[in-house]
Amino acid sequence: MSSSLKKFYVIAWVFGLVFYFLDYVIRSAPAVMLPLLASQFKTNNLDLVWMIGTYYYTYSTCSLLAGIALDKFGGKKSLFAGTLILGIGALLFLISSQFAGISGRLLQGAGCAFAFPGCVYLASKGFSSKSLATAIGFTQCLGMLGGASGQFLVGPWVESGMDINTFWLWSGIFTIITAFALYFVIPKEDSEPEEETHSKKLGYFETYKIVFKNPQSWLCGLISGLLFAPTTIFAMTWAVAFFETDKQFAFHDAAVTSGMVAFGWVFGCPLLGFITDKIGRRKPVLVGGAILMILSLLQLAFLPELFSAKLTMFILGVGSGAAMIPYSVIKEANPDFVKGSATGAINFITFGVTTLVSPVFSHYFGKSLGLSDADIHFQNSVIFWIAGIILAISVSFLLKETGRKAVEI
Repeated sequence: MSSSLKKFYVIAWVFGLVFYFLDYVIRSAPAVMLPLLASQFKTNNLDLVWMIGTYYYTYSTCSLLAGIALDKFGGKKSLFAGTLILGIGALLFLISSQFAGISGRLLQGAGCAFAFPGCVYLASKGFSSKSLATAIGFTQCLGMLGGASGQFLVGPWVESGMDINTFWLWSGIFTIITAFALYFVIPKEDSEPEEETHSKKLGYFETYKIVFKNPQSWLCGLISGLLFAPTTIFAMTWAVAFFETDKQFAFHDAAVTSGMVAFGWVFGCPLLGFITDKIGRRKPVLVGGAILMILSLLQLAFLPELFSAKLTMFILGVGSGAAMIPYSVIKEANPDFVKGSATGAINFITFGVTTLVSPVFSHYFGKSLGLSDADIHFQNSVIFWIAGIILAISVSFLLKETGRKAVEI
């Protein structure tokens, strides 16, 4: 690919980051407006959390479709379709019915499934392999900045009396505008490298056969899912309620504290990506980030006076940036001509883990919120996440090192 075309893909990647930013704003915003959404959709908080969680049903399954679409049809049509679907899903939240709420959240998950794989697809065309992990880390950085905005900014707006319909209306409009911008900015893929031509000659699901037959793909998804869960389920869904009920935080403090995890990702994702590119190894940084997550959670639960909860949640977010490292590993452990499917596969496995873990956490800890000793309840909920992180570290020892230095050896 010519250097000039690569530059166009870098520009397209920047527009893709806008899509990914909006993805996380829309994904995380419901956490700071639970009572208002419960009134909007005429339901209770527990059922509402289930409704919000349906996002991950379509997100995980449509990740597979996103991978196929990127490998078969390229970035232009795939990213346009995904962004448009997300915008429609946001607009459906304007309708006061449970059916509209569930439908909107399902469409939001389906549309968002195209965001990260699409950005990685564009980054893989615009950046060299030596800087790919850094680019992926920066991509997730922008996503988490959106996640932080969905709590830091939207929380105070809601607290000051903003109509949530205003938020969903403008979110939908901006997302649809981004869809058309992506369509016109992404280069048309007329001349394709040999490996991409090979990909298009394969059947629709044959690229996934290649990826899923590789045990390393499953290990990458499981590790990433276990490291993602404390942020996607706890920080972005339950944390505000837990800090309000178990820790007696005011709503504003609870929203800001939970949002610090996403803010930590803003720094942690590019930082850990840069470190793993710099040292040429993936696994040491992966394990180091997971250990940092464990230490921060232990301090939050058992030594809360040592650091402020905001600082601890920020550190947790920095460490959880390690969840992005398997996204580099799976691309390096599979052929180049299935790069779109590889990203779709890890998204499917990662958020499949989230989909399975979310109702378990809700059943054992969400239902009992406010019904038992607050300190013990909070500590037990934290131990739940620590156990998952320990499992991720254990599985990582089965992962093959794919970093530059391992390949050189």
